[in-house]
Amino acid sequence: MKKLALASIALLAFNAHAKLNKINDSVADYAVNTYQSAQIHTLANLVSFPTVNKDGINTPDNPDFIGFKALLKMKAAELGFDYQDLGYTVLIGMGQQTEKVTIVTHGDVQPANASKWKKSPFEIDSTSEPGKLIARGTEDDKGAIATALYAMKAIKDQQITLNNRIELMIYLAEESDWGPLEEFMKSYQQPKYAVTIDASYPVVVAEKGWSLIAPTFNATSAQTGVYVSELTGGAFKSQIPEDASVVLHNADTALVSKLKHAASALNAVEFNFSEQADGVVISVKGLSAHSSEPESGVNAIAYLAEVFKGIELENNSDGQAIAFINQLIGLDIHGKQFGDIAYKHDFMGPMTVAPTLIERDGNELTLAVNLRRPMGKDEAVLRTQIDTALSNWQVRNNVKLSGVDVVIGTPMLLDSAPHAQALLDIFKHFTGDQEAGFVSIGGGTNAKLFDNAVSFGPSMPGKRYTGHSEHEFITLEQLKLNLKMYTAMMIKLGNM
Repeated sequence: MKKLALASIALLAFNAHAKLNKINDSVADYAVNTYQSAQIHTLANLVSFPTVNKDGINTPDNPDFIGFKALLKMKAAELGFDYQDLGYTVLIGMGQQTEKVTIVTHGDVQPANASKWKKSPFEIDSTSEPGKLIARGTEDDKGAIATALYAMKAIKDQQITLNNRIELMIYLAEESDWGPLEEFMKSYQQPKYAVTIDASYPVVVAEKGWSLIAPTFNATSAQTGVYVSELTGGAFKSQIPEDASVVLHNADTALVSKLKHAASALNAVEFNFSEQADGVVISVKGLSAHSSEPESGVNAIAYLAEVFKGIELENNSDGQAIAFINQLIGLDIHGKQFGDIAYKHDFMGPMTVAPTLIERDGNELTLAVNLRRPMGKDEAVLRTQIDTALSNWQVRNNVKLSGVDVVIGTPMLLDSAPHAQALLDIFKHFTGDQEAGFVSIGGGTNAKLFDNAVSFGPSMPGKRYTGHSEHEFITLEQLKLNLKMYTAMMIKLGNM
């Protein structure tokens, strides 16, 4: 009798699961059939606001963000959801249940160099490359916002009963300042489940910690020997730089020929040598990428420095920066030349190290080196190793840095999250990929500020992530798949 009872319970559970899958499939299909065009239209409206945070103006006072929030408020009312404007954070909710599922996104974006886009980066380009929607924010993270809204709408249309409230959280300074959200989270009721839709599939349960080493060089030279000036490179700290350049002075024909020969061997990038009155401009074009995936880009700053290996330059700020990159970083992306800082985690993989931005203030030049740090090494140990490497480099090169900013971010590993397996099952069901498993990413999302948040999309595994690049896009097919999976996710977690 006991075996029979257990079998009956198992059969009931199986039937309940099958019934839920059938509901998920039905509502997911309804969502795509009814709202695919609407989510594309809404995404076009969202990206039309250049929501780039600017120094000197608070996000809530920025006209672009004010307009962006007005659009969100209008969409919430149109779709039948409640709306709260809390300054840096917007909440759009469905249901009045006590417990909730928070879907975490962000509405700010990184800057975009308009000269690198066929159309304005803040206008959806659906014609240059058929099947793709190209614009800043399409993948990171406005596409996910549009998808979440219509997943909620489909569930509401179909009158699916949920035990938990669905709350879409849209933070407006994720790319630049987590401070306001950290303060907000002190009073925000932690949800039953939290999911960020600002990363990749299948299910992200680990994130490296965003870290930074930023030395400042401040030195002049006699300018009688071979020296460099006007060193530039990068657009922002979280992008693998696509462009870099420097002016070379007092170089004879033999040296220029030597540099050109060295450049010709570095065929991953495009070098250009251009003579001007006071020297030779050397520029490099690489490939931009999100700095959490340096292997997806081609680092123009690193390659520009590489061509000067073995060349003795006068010891001004620009020359010091080139020597620093060559000696401590090179073309390696894992920090193997930077003293003893390199390490890896069995699941999260190796730390990555990439020079991403050169900034100048008068004679001072600051180099931003972006690190993505996994679990596996104590913060104090890593900080000591960084300090030692910097100290040794200064002694070896007879250089005194005028300052160094070091930020050590905290990695996250949450493979025991109670809803992670449910999300993985949804991914397997809709993609047919039965081998899919939990993954780690180099990026850092707002998941770190929640008790049990994991990430679920919007980008597919094995495909190059285009957020933060100068060719950001999402495909029409990916939008459809995301809408199906987000609809199923909300139904599943809404009833867990």
